[in-house]
Amino acid sequence: MIKIYGSNLFIVYCFLFTVILLSGCVTSTDFETLRSDVSQTRRESFEIKKDVSNLKEQTANVIREDDFNALRESQGEMHARLLEISKDLQLLTGKFDENKYSTEKALKYSTSEMNLLKAQITNIEAQIKEMKNRLNTLEGNIEEAKKKVEEPKKESPQQQASQPPKPVEPKDKVSLYEAAYDAFKDKKYKEARDEFDAFMKEYPQDELADNAQFWIGETYYGEKDFEGAILAYEAVLKKYPKSEKAPGALLKQGFSFIEIGDKKTGKTILEKLVELYPESREAELAKKKINETEKGTGKKKK
Repeated sequence: MIKIYGSNLFIVYCFLFTVILLSGCVTSTDFETLRSDVSQTRRESFEIKKDVSNLKEQTANVIREDDFNALRESQGEMHARLLEISKDLQLLTGKFDENKYSTEKALKYSTSEMNLLKAQITNIEAQIKEMKNRLNTLEGNIEEAKKKVEEPKKESPQQQASQPPKPVEPKDKVSLYEAAYDAFKDKKYKEARDEFDAFMKEYPQDELADNAQFWIGETYYGEKDFEGAILAYEAVLKKYPKSEKAPGALLKQGFSFIEIGDKKTGKTILEKLVELYPESREAELAKKKINETEKGTGKKKK
């Protein structure tokens, strides 16, 4: 059976009603029946409208649920992307910290080299000044010698011939080295330095040459000429890197920098000593000095 709803059904009844009127066969019973049908039609129309409204609400809920699911999926993707970005950021942070540490380390050693160069320049200037003084002294001695040559000789030629020249007895290397070391022990630092320097010039390849260079540094240190000591110890480290005196040279070089007020460079050199010769006696002394320096500056060792 075909059902007709809404306004269409109403139009049908109106058409039938018109037909019946026109036909002239309308009765009260037919009229009541027709009115009942019209009321039923209205009720069905209302129900249809209600169903349509419910259908709209359900459709709206479905749309909202789809939107919610899409939003939730979008949030999940965003969360995964944020995690990926966070990992990339951590990697970049690690690389940045690593590069920062390498740069600071390079700058620290560059500062040490710069301070060492400054000390070398200062020492060279002092040496030039000393050489000028020696040159002036030599010029004065030459003038005095000329005067003596020009003076009449008091001794007769026979007396001069009767006096044989005094033989110069050359010292062997052991005697020369021991004489220099004895002068150092007696705190005759200038004399000891000249003797050690003469030994190194005479025997540059000798097994005691590195020791002689180290003791030259000690003569400067004993005179509190710490810049001269720094350069002398540096000569030990460059010319004789495998020498037994290398740890001692590093130790006293670090001490010398601290003495001239450059505690940062001195601490760096002492830390290098501990790293290269951890089991040595000099390493223990270096650790003690580092602790004293850090206490003096109010820093705690990490």
